[in-house]
Amino acid sequence: MNRRVFGITGWKNSGKTTLTERLVTELVRRGWKVSTVKHAHHDFDIDKPGAD
Repeated sequence: MNRRVFGITGWKNSGKTTLTERLVTELVRRGWKVSTVKHAHHDFDIDKPGAD
């Protein structure tokens, strides 16, 4: 299986999300299987008190 990994970085409001959305749309149109992962450097906690 041939896999490709792309990374998209840039300044705030530089068009990263727009580029990613258009790129995913085009790759899916061409028959690629696509998944995305977002990384943020901000604090993040998936566990919330009182929730399952």
